[in-house]
Amino acid sequence: MSLVGLSILGFLSLFSWVNGYDEGWVNAHATFYGGGDASGTMGGACGYGNLYSQGYGTSTAALSTALFNNGLSCGACFELRCVSDQKWCLPGSIVVTATNFCPPNYALPNNAGGWCNPPLHHFDLSQPVFQQIAQYRAGIVPVSYRRVSCMKKGGIRFTINGHSYFNLVLITNVGGAGDVRAVSIKGSRTGWQPMSRNWGQNWQSNSYLNGQSLSFKVTASDGRTVVSTDVVPASWSFSQTFSGAQFP
Repeated sequence: MSLVGLSILGFLSLFSWVNGYDEGWVNAHATFYGGGDASGTMGGACGYGNLYSQGYGTSTAALSTALFNNGLSCGACFELRCVSDQKWCLPGSIVVTATNFCPPNYALPNNAGGWCNPPLHHFDLSQPVFQQIAQYRAGIVPVSYRRVSCMKKGGIRFTINGHSYFNLVLITNVGGAGDVRAVSIKGSRTGWQPMSRNWGQNWQSNSYLNGQSLSFKVTASDGRTVVSTDVVPASWSFSQTFSGAQFP
């Protein structure tokens, strides 16, 4: 099937996984970036920073425009396998977490360098994880993918940045659906207050919460919600990270 045909199929299938897990496999393509140690994948459009210390390691991917969904897909997990290329494909599959955005390159055609142009479904993988399903020299390979549940160790992590009246909370290590759609925060002297997405998985509150214990309510794309009650002690300070409850 041509790359154009794959893009149409991928576009039509986008809606099947964006609100839940796709039961079937969807056609896409994959490349790699970041070097042999994946150091070039650090940071990224989801705001996770150091992917090693955050627990994501090298099993990560930058998503094309169609899959990234303006950052709503940050934290989602995908299983990929290399298909239809006996010369370059290796057996088996990988599971990766979406941690970055693969920007479009409109100066190049979709089938010759503009791999991440809409409406293509494309995964720019870290080099180490790419080499688990394909040979390095392939450069780009056809893959099939599906959404899967994220299996994370420990609880959801909340890193509090910003300053008084501007609490910027980075949410990482989310299990289950993985991608967060709504967050609320509660101080020991306040009620529940919705937070707004600032960028990636950084969520913002403009309330004065200094000196209060904090609770969080996190809702994922599958509609499930988990509450972490008083997970942050009243003695908290900015730049600290706290671990809360996790999706079962």
